Amino acid sequence: MKDTSPKIRIKDIATLAGVSEGTVDRVLHKRGDVSQKSLDAVNKILEEINYTPNLIARSLASKKQYKFVCLFPQFQHGEYWQSVDNGFDIAAQEFIHHNVHIEKRFFDQFDVESFIQVSRSICEENMDAVIMAPIFKDECLVFIKQLRELNIPFSFIDSMIEDSDFVTYYGQNSFQSGSIAAKLLFNSIAPNEKMLVIRTQRKGAVSNQTLNRYNGFNQYLNDKKSTKVIELIHVEFKDDDENSNLEVLREVFKNHQNIGAAITFNSKVYRLAMHLETLKIKNVKLIGYDLLEQNVAYLKQDVISYLIAQRPDKQAYYTVNDLCKKLIFKQEFQNINFMPIDLLIKENIEYYLGFKE
Repeated sequence: MKDTSPKIRIKDIATLAGVSEGTVDRVLHKRGDVSQKSLDAVNKILEEINYTPNLIARSLASKKQYKFVCLFPQFQHGEYWQSVDNGFDIAAQEFIHHNVHIEKRFFDQFDVESFIQVSRSICEENMDAVIMAPIFKDECLVFIKQLRELNIPFSFIDSMIEDSDFVTYYGQNSFQSGSIAAKLLFNSIAPNEKMLVIRTQRKGAVSNQTLNRYNGFNQYLNDKKSTKVIELIHVEFKDDDENSNLEVLREVFKNHQNIGAAITFNSKVYRLAMHLETLKIKNVKLIGYDLLEQNVAYLKQDVISYLIAQRPDKQAYYTVNDLCKKLIFKQEFQNINFMPIDLLIKENIEYYLGFKE
């Protein structure tokens, strides 16, 4: 007799249990760290519906091997992209049972030529999908054209290029996160105070992510000109010369009075905090992005006032998950997935770091 009972999906179990699909997947396959509360909730639903997983059997039966190439910036220990790398590692462990193999390719995010060379080499490989961080927009569009010619699907993490026929995007609304940063600083300083805007030099192109944040930041301040005009002081840092960066800041504070706030649009706001400490400059509201260990340390010391986080490990994991839905399980998925814009301060950082889903 043909089985006509409805098929229960991981998505359905997650909804019923009030947890993420990734949590359900970890419970079913007994991998990864899951809180007792989430474990109990999932097991309760599994008992109620008498669930028997069949996705592994379905994917293994096909005997097809899937190769996902992940293209994102190289990193040092403790930097932002290490969290992305960790997310891909978790996905690699979980989806190996579906014949999915993840291979990583790295480029220098401050050198556009590095991206061009690595993306060209990827096009010479046999693969089933590409996951990329589109740091350099124009060069990424060239790469995308090549992928389309090869009929290779691709997804974005960290930032996206609209209208480029991508499978999924996981990341913040970059423009909105820049606007939020501007609002925080705008409401934190007096009308006579100035704001320091730090950008990092790149070879050949501007970062898509930081440009979107910067545009959102500027748009908010322009909209507020009728109530308060803030003077912006623009400064460029070098990514590989902190002595030079320190001297640049020394001159800025020598030549400008009443600097009440500062922002940088990448993940290395700790550099600015470090130099402010060296110069013995206090009472500057400082905001930056991402939970690097050094950023968190300065946040706890109240040198950094705000950090905006975006859960990079989950961006990586869920992107792999959705490509599996498309290529293996033929399931539905959402095209654009904006991550929460998490605003962290000294008083709530420990709760955020210590929470387990």
